[in-house]
Amino acid sequence: MSKRKKVKPVAKQPPPKPAPPPVYVPEEKAMWKPIFWAASALFLVLTLVLANGSGINGDDSYQDDYSEKLVNYYLTGGADTSALNIPKGNMQLYGGFFELVTGFTNRALGYSIEDPSYHNVRHLYNGLFGWLAMLFVGLFVRQVAGWRYGLLAFLFMWLSPRFLGHSLMNPKDIPFAMGYMMSLYFMLRWLKGMPKIRWGDLIGLAVGIGIALGLRAGGLLLFAYLGLFAGLDFLFKNGVKGLFSKSKLVGNYALIGLGVALIGFVFALLVWPYAMQSPIEHTREALSAFSKFGTRIRVLFQGENIMSDQTPWYYPIVWIVNTTPLYALVGIFGGLIAFPLLWRRFGPMPVIMAAFAGVFPIAYIIYSDAILYDGWRHLLFAYPGLAALAALLWVELDIRAQKAAKPYFRYALWGILALTMIEPALFIARNPGFPYVYFNPLEGGMKGAHGYFEEDYWGVSVRQAVERMDKEGLLKAKPDGSPVMIASSFSYNLEKALGPEYKGKVATAYVKYSQRYEKDWDYGIFPSRYIRGPHLRNGIWPPSSQIFSISANGSPLTAVLGAGEKHAHKGEQLSKAGDFAGAIGEFQQEVAQYPDNELAWIGLANAYLNTQQAQLALDAAEKALKVAPENLSALFLKGLALLNKGDQSGAVSTFQEAIRVDDTYSVAYYYLALIQAQTSDFTSALSNLEKALQSNPRFKQAYELAAQIMDQMGNPQRANELRQQAAKL
Repeated sequence: MSKRKKVKPVAKQPPPKPAPPPVYVPEEKAMWKPIFWAASALFLVLTLVLANGSGINGDDSYQDDYSEKLVNYYLTGGADTSALNIPKGNMQLYGGFFELVTGFTNRALGYSIEDPSYHNVRHLYNGLFGWLAMLFVGLFVRQVAGWRYGLLAFLFMWLSPRFLGHSLMNPKDIPFAMGYMMSLYFMLRWLKGMPKIRWGDLIGLAVGIGIALGLRAGGLLLFAYLGLFAGLDFLFKNGVKGLFSKSKLVGNYALIGLGVALIGFVFALLVWPYAMQSPIEHTREALSAFSKFGTRIRVLFQGENIMSDQTPWYYPIVWIVNTTPLYALVGIFGGLIAFPLLWRRFGPMPVIMAAFAGVFPIAYIIYSDAILYDGWRHLLFAYPGLAALAALLWVELDIRAQKAAKPYFRYALWGILALTMIEPALFIARNPGFPYVYFNPLEGGMKGAHGYFEEDYWGVSVRQAVERMDKEGLLKAKPDGSPVMIASSFSYNLEKALGPEYKGKVATAYVKYSQRYEKDWDYGIFPSRYIRGPHLRNGIWPPSSQIFSISANGSPLTAVLGAGEKHAHKGEQLSKAGDFAGAIGEFQQEVAQYPDNELAWIGLANAYLNTQQAQLALDAAEKALKVAPENLSALFLKGLALLNKGDQSGAVSTFQEAIRVDDTYSVAYYYLALIQAQTSDFTSALSNLEKALQSNPRFKQAYELAAQIMDQMGNPQRANELRQQAAKL
């Protein structure tokens, strides 16, 4: 009898892992492609029309000068080297792509800087580049979600008033954003097609990188993106093992990436003479300079006037949240939260590229503590990536709504989207000349932002002010034949808005709003930039001397003032001549006519002080502060008036308030030190004098007071050193 063989139990096999869900493949009607291109063409026309009606921005004086010098450099074969060293603005550190395109076009058409058509040409190109940035966002989304959703992404961009507004007149940030997004689009197409090589995509990628770098050294960021995204794409497709088993493919990725980067770099050098002189060294110099935007100016942020190098880390985030349309905000933050869902739906690369290209620059700026000002215009290039991510989130929501059992979910979704898109559309329609000043409903719109954030920080609305003055017949010579004088804190904008046809009829002058009566003028055009937040929030700006103002949704951007009988100017001149009694009479007539003229009250306070009328000076200074809270000149004169009245405690509090408003206000430190020296508090006095000299190293009286204190403290050697320093000033 044979033995039975024992049958080994068959090991249970683990159930197969479920296959990952397939990447979304759009199914749509053929009509959406022609609709996409037809709508894009229509919005191109609208963009160019808006660009043609936009005013120039406050930085255009630098750009125009650089454009002319670049054209001269190339036309003279490099003999004219003025484009290689431009101390004002360091423009040589910028690539010249946009300036050369517009400069050569203007030369070919025979336009000079004095001709308004010169600036219209620049604006038309600006609009074209802005439209191209929007188009590439649409095409990027189309690659993964189809033509219909690509059109939605394009509309997301066009209906973003901040981006559209800058597209009309910002020759620095918008062309760079276009090159940045163009590169991302062709990078996605290249990676999507690998290992197959499509030369058109590689050429587009190289040109996009070249344009970005040919505008700003920050275009080098795209070189890093090439390596990062190419490496990720390879790993997603082939895994880590592919690094060893597919060495030829690894080499293809590397060679293509290096080749594209090299071609882009050469392209940039061809339009950047300064970098051409020393490609590596000068490019690194520019990148280092722009890693921290060096301009230090006073900005209005959340109601406080602070220096641009003292803004909090969340400065760009607050600006982005307050000025981005609600549909985009929902899409951006929702897209970041739903990142894994979008990854599974559309595949990893488009989602990673859109999110990284949008978030990384903002995160890096915050991490590096870079100096920012003028809102978030330096980060506009990050917005196209964020808008693409936002569009993908809405696509995801729409796909899920379609699968819902009840159709009203989808109706509700599109209803919400439509409502949030109508709001910025209406803003653009109401403010076609300057949509870049937009604030969304989270900030309360323009009225909610007024006095809390910068509005028309580039003085673009000066053009609309000039056009209205022309309609009202104000731009004509005086009866005696002399030109009417118009003063402005944005005089370059004013000059270019006038054009040569006003020569002999209109003269212009630069004057700060806070010093507006130091020059003789008939009309003043003053944007709200640099006016302190409390003054704006007080509701007394524009002042009663205004003829009219240019507003956005009811919020005044630019005031056109009349000089009236010029009592304030006459009072200023009499004060300078030492005739304070005469000045008092002029300033009294001014405040009788315009009681909200803070400068007239300040002039009156100063004249009263110089005629030993301390109480009247104090009253005048307080009236100035009622009109313009936190006005430093008014605080200073109030402190002096209190000091002259013997109220040292009140004077100390007032000078301390001035320092709270502006911690670089050297005069306030000096008078605090003077009071402390009189009470023998020498330690505090020297500390305040040190702060005064830190703010103003040429403050002669501060050295002299410090010397007197050193004498009293028994240190004649140090006192002598301080007097020697004072003697040099």
